[in-house]
Amino acid sequence: MNKKHILITGAGSGFGEGAAIGMAKNGHTVIATAQISPQVAQLRSKVEQLGLKNLIVEKLDLLDPYDVAHAQSWDIDVLFNNAGVGEAGPVSEIPIELVRRNFEVNVFAPLVLTQGFIRKWIQQKKAGKIVFTSSMGGLFTPAGFGVYVSTKHALEAIAESLEQELKPFGIKVQTINPGAYLTGYNETMADTPFRWLDDSQNFTKRATMRATFDSLLGTPQGRLDPAEMIARMIEIVPADTGKFRNVVPQFVEDMLKKHQTEAWEKQI
Repeated sequence: MNKKHILITGAGSGFGEGAAIGMAKNGHTVIATAQISPQVAQLRSKVEQLGLKNLIVEKLDLLDPYDVAHAQSWDIDVLFNNAGVGEAGPVSEIPIELVRRNFEVNVFAPLVLTQGFIRKWIQQKKAGKIVFTSSMGGLFTPAGFGVYVSTKHALEAIAESLEQELKPFGIKVQTINPGAYLTGYNETMADTPFRWLDDSQNFTKRATMRATFDSLLGTPQGRLDPAEMIARMIEIVPADTGKFRNVVPQFVEDMLKKHQTEAWEKQI
């Protein structure tokens, strides 16, 4: 595999940080971006301690048009759209502005960044690659996470369409679909509805919502070691070949296939 120039969004913590460091250790040139300055400073300090000269840390808030325009000037081979936020809670009651914001960060903003690089690559006649961090939730919907996973369902459709559209230009597209890894992301997302859920106003009660989250995230299957996912990202993102959809771990892929088969027979 040739050494790549890779831009990764959402590298301030979790999968993104681990994947950025791992790909740089493997000899790729990585631009690791984070949303806010404290994350940038923290990651730069870590990179300095590791002595990774090929890992550059930059600020990239996807909702800041100046950050995005600046990012568009970077010369890369691979765009790894990994940044995202999660709003949890009942779809039947969640304030609609929270839904809009979740789609803005997870769908619209990455699409703007991606379209910019697509135009640039096509003008340069360059065979680039786009990778989206989707989710196991891009392929099924657990109660309580409907809004967040609907953004990932949208990314699945966008990626599948782009894969077909860009094939004639030599630009490759993939998704990575992590299971429920313990990075802290799912746990902090599960806290979000308690900002607005009010037992005197909402028919979804706070205790019921908490019990739903505990049943999903309180089991070993909901608290997987993220090192496994990071190791797979480090392999998948720079690779010239591979599957379009990459679900990790295997038991989650098996569960999703079973779920999708059963959906055809599901009764209301």
